[in-house]
Amino acid sequence: MPAGRLAGARPAIVNAMDSAVPRAAYVHVPFCRHRCGYCDFSLVAGRDDLIERYFQALGRELARVPEPLCLDTLFVGGGTPSHLGVAGLRRLAAVLQDKLILAAGAEATLEANPSDVTPELVEVLREGGFSRLSLGAQSLAPATLAALDRNHTPDDVRRAVEAGLQAGLTVSVDVMIAAPGQSLAAVEQDLEDVLALGGQHVSVYCLTWEKGTRFASLLRQGLLQEAEEDLEREMYELAIERLEGGGLEQYEVSNFARPGHRCRHNETYWDCRPWEGFGPGAARFDGRTRITNHRSPVTWMHRILSGADPSGECDQMTPEEAARERIVVGLRRRDGLVRGEFAAASGFSLDALAGGAILSWVEQGFASDDGQRVRLTRRGLLVSDGLWAAVLGQGA
Repeated sequence: MPAGRLAGARPAIVNAMDSAVPRAAYVHVPFCRHRCGYCDFSLVAGRDDLIERYFQALGRELARVPEPLCLDTLFVGGGTPSHLGVAGLRRLAAVLQDKLILAAGAEATLEANPSDVTPELVEVLREGGFSRLSLGAQSLAPATLAALDRNHTPDDVRRAVEAGLQAGLTVSVDVMIAAPGQSLAAVEQDLEDVLALGGQHVSVYCLTWEKGTRFASLLRQGLLQEAEEDLEREMYELAIERLEGGGLEQYEVSNFARPGHRCRHNETYWDCRPWEGFGPGAARFDGRTRITNHRSPVTWMHRILSGADPSGECDQMTPEEAARERIVVGLRRRDGLVRGEFAAASGFSLDALAGGAILSWVEQGFASDDGQRVRLTRRGLLVSDGLWAAVLGQGA
């Protein structure tokens, strides 16, 4: 979706200066070769027979957008979008191009399994206007990949990163810690190996044991064990130290980037700006209301193609609830919150909503406060998930 060609061909773009019009869009591609044991995402594995029906439904859902959207960021996630292959990605670009148009300088990301990435696939991404490749690597250690039920090899990761970088794409690599049986030394080696790849962005996630997954069932049966809390904390602190020591800035709890390579699409979410979403399980947000499509890909397709509403959930926040959510997502970022900017964006005083909590966090060493900006410290980031109840629970 090259910006100039398509933007020039479609003059009737929604007014880009209207702040209520989304400048970001997420497209969900729900296909995978197989479902990893820890995964609870909205996807189908081994059902490539549904791909044609998916494209029909996606085109139908895009039709609800009255005029083409001019986007600063586009994120195509999954599932595994790269599982569509070269021909499928060309088809996807053709389906999207009439409604989602990339502005000049836009960031467009595609998630990929390392084993799918070839120079030909990367060239198709470049043709489509994509500037960023997000690789679900998780690890470069064979033992950890096996423990995580991944179906690619360390060499697949290396080849995929090299192909992306050679094509001039920004490459992001996902790393998972606290995997079954993973040691601190194994995490350290993974981090060193990831830094050696030369990518511009790294996301670090702790394994979560989601209800309904195969891993959660094995955990209940005693066949898998969670990492101890202290070990998980050590792994996370090590990730911060090694990645920052390697020249990547931690700009959000889980995300690290070289200068100029933050994920602009994710920053849309953290800034609570409006965004659009298409596909099963995808959400759209207007600043106050979040509407999420039905998570089941088959149900989403059926509803769309039968003319029914594909929505599964609607979370309509009051102005105060929206402001409190803005505090939480804002403090996940290392830049934190500036009082004046928060008041201008939300209509509320930061101290009126969370002053007591902030004071407590500062006293405990979880946050810093210079009178204008509030930030979580590293200690605060380590326990951040346990802090938010003090904000969301007040008057919400």
